[in-house]
Amino acid sequence: MTEILAAALIRDVPDFPKPGILFKDITPILENPEAVQQIVDLLAADAAEKGADVIVGIESRGFIFGVPISLSLKKPFVLARKPGKLPYDRIREEYALEYGTNTVEMHIDAVREGQRVYIVDDLLATGGTAAATARLVTRLGGEVVGLGCVIELEFLDGRGALAPLDITSIIKF
Repeated sequence: MTEILAAALIRDVPDFPKPGILFKDITPILENPEAVQQIVDLLAADAAEKGADVIVGIESRGFIFGVPISLSLKKPFVLARKPGKLPYDRIREEYALEYGTNTVEMHIDAVREGQRVYIVDDLLATGGTAAATARLVTRLGGEVVGLGCVIELEFLDGRGALAPLDITSIIKF
């Protein structure tokens, strides 16, 4: 298997965003174009293999990787955003985080009936954000064909919460 350049670049930040959380900081990855390109290439290949028609990026770091994936595949990019950020009619889903709760929204016309959707985020932790996004896609009539993420925190079992969703993670902790 190809060595993943990004793995050595992830920085641990203790007690962020609150005490007891060890945050996996991807900003050093973003400073390395080769590492970003490798991630985009791997996830774009996965989305293409799964037959994605649409790429959905979860706010905010899912946007960073989702847009170049959609450009690479020449597929539309759709935003899954925090409340109050989308200007048009939208639907919403609440979800639990490993350190609280939040809500995610999408425009009501973001995904059409029968479209095959690949969801992108930087981190899979408990799976709450991805599960809420998948529910939004399904409510809009789309079919979630996969989730691609840069990092997976296996000890939080987000994968289990998303079963049977097909998940690809580049780096696992």
